[in-house]
Amino acid sequence: MSIQDPIGNMLTIIRNGQIAKKHNIIVSYSKIKESIIKILFNEGYIKKYNLFKINNFKKILIYLKYFLNKPVISEIKRVSKPSLRIYYNYKNLPIIYSGLGVLIISTSLGLLTNKEAYRLKVGGEIICYIF
Repeated sequence: MSIQDPIGNMLTIIRNGQIAKKHNIIVSYSKIKESIIKILFNEGYIKKYNLFKINNFKKILIYLKYFLNKPVISEIKRVSKPSLRIYYNYKNLPIIYSGLGVLIISTSLGLLTNKEAYRLKVGGEIICYIF
């Protein structure tokens, strides 16, 4: 059975891992998933991540982050889905939780946060937001 939305599936695995208070989780590898996880790491939402192989299949090991026994990621949600794509110009990018949250946007320059996209003046498809 194939997964229709692998990015949404990865976000659900992260959300469920945080709810279950797991220290680490494993997701299957793709370049876009690695880019999203890299942004999560750079923004301080996860401790670290490692790439490894199991039976010639690449996987990503994600170490989840907690503060005072509560998950650092309180909300992670997929915005643009395969069935409904959502695009924004850089001038109209939504602000998540008064600027405390982060939008991940797929642009012509690759995946960027909303702050980077505004600074570089590029719009694109909104993948997800994290708070």
